[in-house]
Amino acid sequence: MREHGPADMTGDHDPATMVRRYTLAAAAPPYDQRVYPLEGHPSGLPGPAAPRFLPVVDLDTGGAVAIEVIAQQASSGGPGVAGTVNGLLAAAREEALLPLVLPISAAAVAGGTAGLAPLHEAMRVCNRRPREVILVIEGDPGPVERTALLSGIDGLRAVGYLIAFGGVGTSALPLDLLADASPYVIALSCDLVRRGPRDPRRGALAESLVRLARGVGAHVLAPGVRDETELTAVRGWGIRLTQGPLLAPSDWRPSHGYNRVHVPLPVPEAAAVTASLGPRVQELLLPAVTLPAGSTAEEVVAVLSAEPSITSVILVDEYQRPQGSIDRSRFLLFMAGAYGHALHAKKSAARLADTAKIVAKTTPVIAAMQVAGQDNARVYDDLVVVDEVGRCMGVVRVGDLLRHAAALQAQPAR
Repeated sequence: MREHGPADMTGDHDPATMVRRYTLAAAAPPYDQRVYPLEGHPSGLPGPAAPRFLPVVDLDTGGAVAIEVIAQQASSGGPGVAGTVNGLLAAAREEALLPLVLPISAAAVAGGTAGLAPLHEAMRVCNRRPREVILVIEGDPGPVERTALLSGIDGLRAVGYLIAFGGVGTSALPLDLLADASPYVIALSCDLVRRGPRDPRRGALAESLVRLARGVGAHVLAPGVRDETELTAVRGWGIRLTQGPLLAPSDWRPSHGYNRVHVPLPVPEAAAVTASLGPRVQELLLPAVTLPAGSTAEEVVAVLSAEPSITSVILVDEYQRPQGSIDRSRFLLFMAGAYGHALHAKKSAARLADTAKIVAKTTPVIAAMQVAGQDNARVYDDLVVVDEVGRCMGVVRVGDLLRHAAALQAQPAR
């Protein structure tokens, strides 16, 4: 039997601190197999099923930082803690040196020190220190008086045990109990880990539980990871401690001496094979020349004559919402034609205006090009850019859209 040396407690909530170093020492006193049988019943009948050992793996290092032991309950351990005692004894047979994760019922914890005496005795005969054992409280705490449960947790923590809650997410566990108990580890339920990656609602639940755990200062353990889809989801939730068939085979044993397991590397998400739509038209915005919707054609001519670079005039209402668009070339052709000035100068310019080609400020270049090409006769008309409430912010020239679209086509060739 090995005696375990002092634990390396360099941090309170770093999973790496769960790994301890041990030194060899004299064998422990033999324990009474009549009370704590290791092989089977004295009567020769078949003993309980072989215990399972599940390494708790740190995804960042691939190392096993603890071992969960699940053993079949028997009457030898005393009511309420039989599975806990049997798991402890199974770990002793395997000479497991890593910290242990052992299940314990909420009723046993609330029952007080008398019911926990077999556990303390088993710890003594196995030369285990309480700070090397994480007790995972399982079962429905509903029938248990909360005061008694919290008192039992405080008693175990005073002795040195680390406290955890299991099945979180699907069990009937009040979440405010986690805040009151301040556990060292919160273990999600296997069902939540299985269904979370494929159900966005359960995935959101897992993320909220991780955030809750961080708020109460607890580690999060994701058990039962079976495939890389679940492992990817666990990583995305921000969970570092996991266990499951993907990481270790069912026959894994501490005595095999393999405390490092293969952790699949995260696969980067494949980039969506979609064409780039380019920058938003807001980045290509030019100031618009606007006039009230009731302006005359003569007033539009005066504006266009004052500045040759003006390509369009936007007619707006009292709220600066575009009511029409006047293209420079077509408008001046109307006015320069036979009797054009006489026919139109004193009348409303809206008679010669076209419907404005309106795009939102968040429209990308490629989508704006589609809007520009909807009318073959007005392909090169300026586009009017509006804000969230439809007010004119400016115009975008089709020539600028063409240059940016050409730049997008050239990018893959670089």
